[in-house]
Amino acid sequence: MVMLFELIVPPAVPYLDKPPGPLHFYRDWVCPNRPCIIRNALQHWPALQKWSLPYLRATAGSVEVSVAVTPDGYADAVRGDRFVMPAERRLPLSCVLDVLEGRAQHPGVLYVQKQCSNLLTELPQLLPDLEPHVPWASEALGKMPDAVNFWLGEAAAVTSLHKDHYENLYCVVSGEKHFLLHPPSDRPFIPYELYPPATYQLTEEGSFKVVDEEAMEKVPWIPLDPLAPDLAEYPSYSQAQALHCTVQTGEMLYLPALWFHHVQQSHGCMAVNFWYDMEYDLKYSYFQLLDSLTKASGLN
Repeated sequence: MVMLFELIVPPAVPYLDKPPGPLHFYRDWVCPNRPCIIRNALQHWPALQKWSLPYLRATAGSVEVSVAVTPDGYADAVRGDRFVMPAERRLPLSCVLDVLEGRAQHPGVLYVQKQCSNLLTELPQLLPDLEPHVPWASEALGKMPDAVNFWLGEAAAVTSLHKDHYENLYCVVSGEKHFLLHPPSDRPFIPYELYPPATYQLTEEGSFKVVDEEAMEKVPWIPLDPLAPDLAEYPSYSQAQALHCTVQTGEMLYLPALWFHHVQQSHGCMAVNFWYDMEYDLKYSYFQLLDSLTKASGLN
């Protein structure tokens, strides 16, 4: 398996000094399902020079946005025997900025992270500062993005290990994001379990309680924390080989569909990502087969 990993996955996430052409991108990165970090891809975005916390306050401070609120920074994560989703509050963006700048306090950890094209639907005031899609990626993939998402939060806000069915172009406009990545071929070593869904509820006193979502089906999720894995509970994870990378201001990460990722960030980091729906081709079929064989073998 080590030899297979070395054939498929580089020892570190490669850097490109400029955006690739559509053919180059599709041939060298999308088809082999390999991540890369692209420098100088955002230089023409006004956002790269404009976006700061004071600029957001002046441009969109009064706009209400959806904010995920959690007691520990983990939204959509396994807590105990539940898959717990964040409390969601509608707050003026200025309230989030007050917390980030230390002017005010709010219970829990705040993260603007609603993944439903929230940049387009909630913060259209910021659209003139960037492109609505990534032209060379849209041409290579033969489609426009399904969603364009805006991300802003505290350093304590963490994205738990998971995968998405999207080709993801993740652009850091200010600050930095820290990614821990696993290729799809690591699926046999990554545990999944089914959990009853629940949601955090923020009480008037500022405390959190967990409320079960009775009508929803159980959610398959990864219980393991890759930063401090419990190898006594999940010994197979020792055979997985993570890649680590930091995406800095002005850089773009191409995160291929079905790659597992865990994400941390610097305080007040601002980012935008473009989700392009993946092609449900042989790569998807191979992953589904690997997933089925993993379950049938009882690995997890």
